[in-house]
Amino acid sequence: MAKRRGEVARPSYVPPISPSRLPSVRSSGSLATVLILVVAAVVVLSPNLRILAEQQQEIALLQAQLKESEEQVVALAEQRERWKDPAYIETQARERLLFVYPGDITYLVIDDEDSRTEIIEQEISAELQEFVSDWRSSLLSSFLVAATTTLVYEEEIIGGYRAPLGDQSSD
Repeated sequence: MAKRRGEVARPSYVPPISPSRLPSVRSSGSLATVLILVVAAVVVLSPNLRILAEQQQEIALLQAQLKESEEQVVALAEQRERWKDPAYIETQARERLLFVYPGDITYLVIDDEDSRTEIIEQEISAELQEFVSDWRSSLLSSFLVAATTTLVYEEEIIGGYRAPLGDQSSD
């Protein structure tokens, strides 16, 4: 047959490899030497690699802290620039310290929040729930508390009402 361009002639018969020609693991000491060297390298380098990993973690942590510190420096510089403005100082004195100019009339509103906005909506169940209580022990403990404590009243009237003052003590 004619050879095509770029083809390599292949032998039609490949002789089998005899077991005596293969290198034996038992007879070769070089494989054992290489394995011992690899194990020794792992044992010697592993503490150094652990230290390297710890140092890299510490560097990453310090870089994050440095970034936070730089952000704080920028924020403090902006705040320092605001405090250089006399109008800002006047506004802060009026809001924080309740300073006023002579002749100004100010009103201070206490508890201007509507307490009804704090109602928490809870889901209503369609099933009845049974509450198990030991009413006898509750009645007995209530009776004992009422029987063993006294309330001291003083003769002070606050806002037109008599107010109980003093502390409860047991006899």
